[in-house]
Amino acid sequence: MDRVETATQVTGAPVVRMNAIFRTIRDFVLWSYERGTIQYDIMVTLILLFVFLSPLWINFNDKPVQHNPHQTEVVVAPDGQGGFIYKVDASAVLGHEDAQVRAELLQIIEPLSGEVSITKVEPIRDRSGRVLTYKVWVQRE
Repeated sequence: MDRVETATQVTGAPVVRMNAIFRTIRDFVLWSYERGTIQYDIMVTLILLFVFLSPLWINFNDKPVQHNPHQTEVVVAPDGQGGFIYKVDASAVLGHEDAQVRAELLQIIEPLSGEVSITKVEPIRDRSGRVLTYKVWVQRE
């Protein structure tokens, strides 16, 4: 039987072997190029592009914590029973009812200590009866 073999190679076209392509990809993944080579520079450039351009397309959900706009002095001391006592300046608290005062104190304390629950609030007053500070007992949750 006579067989006819045909060649599918185009004359003048470069021959690219798949083995060389896979070897190049493997070398990039395994970072096997030396410093100063063009391949090393390409890898570093791609990493830098990812670092600086990825926040434009990827939402990392890394928003800053909202802080209380009041610049208040808060003093923290342990209460000896596993909790903490916070002394908060009364000028940071605008509410007058107990629920409002507790909510505002919680907004001031939670950014400092994380999630806590208020167990007791005691206003410290001057001689005329005006509230100077609040003494707040909290427990971590």
